[in-house]
This record gives sequence, structure tokens and C-alpha cells, in this order.
Amino acid sequence: MKLHEYQAKQLLASYGIPVPAGTTARTPREAAEAARSYGCRVVVKAQVHAGGRAKAGGVIMADTPADAESAVLRLLGTNLVTAQTGQKGLPVSTVLLEPETVPARQLYLGILIDPARKRPVFMASAQGGVDIEDLVTAQPVAICSVAVDPLAGLLPYQARALARELDLTGSTAVQSAQIMRAMYRVFVEKDCSLIEINPLAMTCDGNLLALDAKVVIDDNALFRQPDMAALADPSQQDPLEQRAAQAGFSYVKLDGSIGCLVNGAGLAMATMDIVMLLGGRPANFLDVGGAADESRIRHAIELLLDDRDVRVAWINIFGGILRCDIVARALMRVLAERRPSIPFVVRLQGTNETEARALLNSGPMTLMLEPDLGRAARLAVAATGMPSQRKGAAS
Repeated sequence: MKLHEYQAKQLLASYGIPVPAGTTARTPREAAEAARSYGCRVVVKAQVHAGGRAKAGGVIMADTPADAESAVLRLLGTNLVTAQTGQKGLPVSTVLLEPETVPARQLYLGILIDPARKRPVFMASAQGGVDIEDLVTAQPVAICSVAVDPLAGLLPYQARALARELDLTGSTAVQSAQIMRAMYRVFVEKDCSLIEINPLAMTCDGNLLALDAKVVIDDNALFRQPDMAALADPSQQDPLEQRAAQAGFSYVKLDGSIGCLVNGAGLAMATMDIVMLLGGRPANFLDVGGAADESRIRHAIELLLDDRDVRVAWINIFGGILRCDIVARALMRVLAERRPSIPFVVRLQGTNETEARALLNSGPMTLMLEPDLGRAARLAVAATGMPSQRKGAAS
């Protein structure tokens, strides 16, 4: 679960990390009043769950309260499209106003989980700012990393090593170590999967300031983080993803036209891979889980039908605890109630597959039953009107 920038900064500040003074506004009048209270040039930032806002026009400098009011009028009620939002963008309902800070240097500091090393990893660069993504590609050596043992935590020598990589000395290096320790505390205590401070600004007087911040909380830990869960902004989430979360299964909207319903994350990834390999594009990642009941399967199928981008639905089930006949009954019920016009490719293997096929054989002609994975994938791609591009890739 992502936090807005202003929420992330409030969280970091509660752990002693220095952040700029800031005020949120949801109306042009509130923005003008905030700018007037600061009495200086302010920066107006659209609050959306995506990076790249500055390059997309979501960060505006305002010299006067009237300029701030005008900037907010331009932002509120619009959808901000950045490199991370997709073509539809994300709605702007809140802006953050802060006094302008001109940094002497811009640094990058972050912490995330590295699956390969199976532990938290600090990432640091002496070249922070809006072009950090380009830097990773063009100069990967400009990014250093330090893995943290979860039992020992961030050790003093590791903090000093990161400070050297950031080219910090003296009191500024000491302050950076304090910030790193605080970041690690936030990361552990709030069950984060990512914290980024970019830029971590060095001001003209040698102090450090978190000019921008990104915090992501592990969804699986929200049950024990009610204060974090309360910060969720449903407007920043796809409506179909919200429905899936309420129904109890994993769903991520993608940009393709083949709706995939699968049980198990591994099989879901393999299903999307083979679709891509054959020249198609999946419309989603949808994992109903290994122990789904008929109600959850029915909700998942209905969700596929409510996605306007889906031109063909592919149900790919390997039955274990989730029996194939349960999936078949759920599908037959939805077909009887909804009478969809899109074709269905159905692959069912495993527990009670014979009973499931017998039930589905009495279904409508829009069902294409195919037990072989490769042939089922070809059917799904062909049903979109796009012939397979790599005919020898799957059998």
C-alpha cells in the first residue's frame, strides 16, 4: 500500500527525520492561504501514487499566493499522467505546498527488500533527483547498496560506509547516519517494503532535508498496521483491484486483452509468460488462490467480464485443494446469469477434472475446452484476432 508524499513525510518526521514545513490543500483558497502564511516562493505538488510528477507538470513553482491558487486550479480534479501511471493517469484531489528549498546537493537514499539476498538493502547515490531512474541505467556504479542483517540491524560501520558513498563528512555524515537509523526503524516497525528519500537535500548550511519521500507498506502486514491501513486512498487504486481485494483474491490490472484467471501465483506468471511469448498481451494478473470457494471464483469471473479491455477470458486451473468441478459450477452460474459475448478458453486439470469437463460440455458454444497448456494459450491469443507470432514457441 502506497502513501502519499505528505503522509510519508509525516511518518518520517515522527521518527526524527527532517522534512520541510508543508501544508495540504484541497481547494484553491486553502492553497492561497497556505502560500500567504509562508510569505515566500512555494512549490505546489500534486499528490498521486506515482513518481515522475515534475516531468509531467505535477510540480509547479508559485511566486505569490495568487500563483499558488492558479496552480491548484490547474491540478485539482485532473488526472495526472506520468511515466508510472499508464495512459489514464491518476486523479489529483490533494496538493502539498512547501516553501521553496534550493539544495546545495541532491542525494538519493532508499531501503527495500532484496529477494535475492533475502534481507533489507540500503541504496544510496551521491547523484539524486528526478533523473535517478536514468542514472540506474546509464551509470549503475553510481548506486551503491548495503545489505542489512535483520537480526543485527543497520550497524554503525554500514552507516559510515553509506555516508562515504554519499560524499558526506563531519557533522553532515553524522546526521546522515541518524537518518539511516531512523529509516530502518520505520521500515521494520511499519512493515514497509520500500522507503525512498529522493532527493535527500543538503542545504546551504550543511544540513540534510528530505525534500521528497515515498513509502510503501507491505499489504500482507496491514492487519497489524491499522494506523497505516487508515491512510489508504481508494481513489488512487483501480476500481477492479479494489473489488478483488474485497473479494479476497490478488488482482493487478494490465494493458492487454486476454483476461487470465488462475490459481497460484506461479501458474499465473507462467500463464502470462506464455501469452506474451505467443504475441498476445494479458489484461491482468489474477490469482484466486489454492483454496478458493465457488463464491470467490464467481466474483473473479464477473470481474473479468466487467473489464472493458478483456476480449477473451482464459481460465487456467490446476486442481488440488481447489477442485475443478467447483470452478466449473461457478463458471456455469456466471454464464447463465450474465450471458457474456466474449469467448472463454478453459483449461482444467487435476482434482475432479472429469466431472468438470462433463459439466462444461453442456455449456454454451463460447466455451473452448482445451486441457493442453500450449494449445489453450494459442486458442486464447487467436480468439483476440491476433495470430500467434511465435508458432514454435509453445506446444
